[in-house]
Amino acid sequence: MIIVTGAAGFIGSCLVKKLNRENFNAIIAVDKFDVPAKSKNLEGASIAEYVDRDNFMAWLDRNFEGVEFIFHIGAKTDTAEFDTDLLNRLNTQYTKDIWARCIQFQIPLVYASSAATYGLGEAGYDDDESKIHLLKPLNPYGQSKQDFDVWAIHQKEKPFFWAGLKFFNVYGPNEYHKGRMASVIWHAFHQINQTGRMKLFRSHDPRYRDGEQMRDFVYVADVIDVCYFLMHHRKNPGIYNLGSGKARTFRDLTLAVFKATGKKENIEFIDTPIDIRDKYQYFTEANMNKLISHGYSKPFLSLEAGIEKYVRDYLAPGIKYF
Repeated sequence: MIIVTGAAGFIGSCLVKKLNRENFNAIIAVDKFDVPAKSKNLEGASIAEYVDRDNFMAWLDRNFEGVEFIFHIGAKTDTAEFDTDLLNRLNTQYTKDIWARCIQFQIPLVYASSAATYGLGEAGYDDDESKIHLLKPLNPYGQSKQDFDVWAIHQKEKPFFWAGLKFFNVYGPNEYHKGRMASVIWHAFHQINQTGRMKLFRSHDPRYRDGEQMRDFVYVADVIDVCYFLMHHRKNPGIYNLGSGKARTFRDLTLAVFKATGKKENIEFIDTPIDIRDKYQYFTEANMNKLISHGYSKPFLSLEAGIEKYVRDYLAPGIKYF
């Protein structure tokens, strides 16, 4: 059995479908399963058992002998959540509880960290574990992920294989339920179709022109390919960046969406809201050297290719699922 937590969510559901396509059908799907829009992500998937998130530890204590691997993708991912007790319980402590069982039951583990741990990037975007304690997240969500990463690195006892993946700006099918937390690509597609234009934040940093703020955008299929690789690789445990390795501008992104939709380019710039202006990231880019040096060789889709595929195969047809 392979366990996927957050199985009904964006990345988790795509991972379940990937595993099914590779003929892994004994999947234990862990989530809350209380959001109808998310349930569509798993339609047609081969699932051996659905386990409520709150009951998972007890389930694992009873069924550990049949578990081959755990992908812990589930988390409270709202960057606007300020309930630190909630984030500690659902993100930091929950992952510690899984970690302890992976040690006890000898189960390999891949868990979701986040590029939100990098904050404004003062310490760079390098997944060198000797530098991770220097990172300064900008919000409680990022801090909850940072807290676990730092804790994991300093543990004397660890699972025999483990990997924490710092997801950068992931986009692609099955994110439809995420609302305002969905990717900029998703929002751009709908805004362009509805209004014929795309609004972008002005730059309030003299080093960047309007629309030239940069992010590392990574297509979800590339993310789950890395997860699948690590399930088989099971060497070189540690924390890894997971982005495309190439920062691109919001202007590049918007022009790619206009092209994919066949619409005329029309970009409007608006002020970045005051309440987030001092915490706004102007640049993120994953240093992917560690993963590549440990044997991952599949190239990542370019932003243009990923957007073309996402729009053509999933959004334009009227929302299709991975």
